[in-house]
Amino acid sequence: MTRTIAEQTEEQLGGPDGILARQRRDHREMTRLMDRYREAGPGDDGERALKDVVQLVFSHAFAEESVLWPAVRRSVPDGEELTSRVEEEHQQINDLFTDIERLAPGSPEREDRIARAFALIEQDIRDEEDLLLPRLQEAVDTPRQRRLGTAWEAVRKTAPTHPHPVVPRRPPGNAIAGVPLSVYDRARDALGRVNSTPAWRTLTVPGALLAAAVLVGAWRRRR
Repeated sequence: MTRTIAEQTEEQLGGPDGILARQRRDHREMTRLMDRYREAGPGDDGERALKDVVQLVFSHAFAEESVLWPAVRRSVPDGEELTSRVEEEHQQINDLFTDIERLAPGSPEREDRIARAFALIEQDIRDEEDLLLPRLQEAVDTPRQRRLGTAWEAVRKTAPTHPHPVVPRRPPGNAIAGVPLSVYDRARDALGRVNSTPAWRTLTVPGALLAAAVLVGAWRRRR
């Protein structure tokens, strides 16, 4: 019988470095940051919390789509159906945050989209912790869970941190599109400002192609 990972100990989840424990830690941090925004509301404190939500949600989702969901589709009998459901939620969240980033802080339209995005994130967390991740836990042994955790963390640390409608949900397409966008996003985050110039205009073609080739090669070796 499957059991939600929300109620298990870290040891039951394969230890702190396993994919299940890493996923749950991120989910709890997302919840904390969303609550912080709800408490602060529009304003400097709220905007800082929202920025942190966005950066975490999109790097987390990209790592799931690059590393974790392919493993689920290979290992879990109904993995295709399960991951497709979560990917649809990710796309809806992406679309909402694309709108949020172009709307004025404090506007009713923006606040409505933030509320809808947060509700979808919470639904996504429940679907993953109650349905999808317990199935993976049943299908994959602890050593492999830890290897998945290491690969997932490596991708998460170099993933895009903002919504991008052009990024496919599955590899290798997300790797090809995601690498140059990740460079752009992380430079933008480091500068602490929003640059309106599209990412693909700020990068050299050879540099983007080389980075994409490296990530696609790494994805193929994991298969």
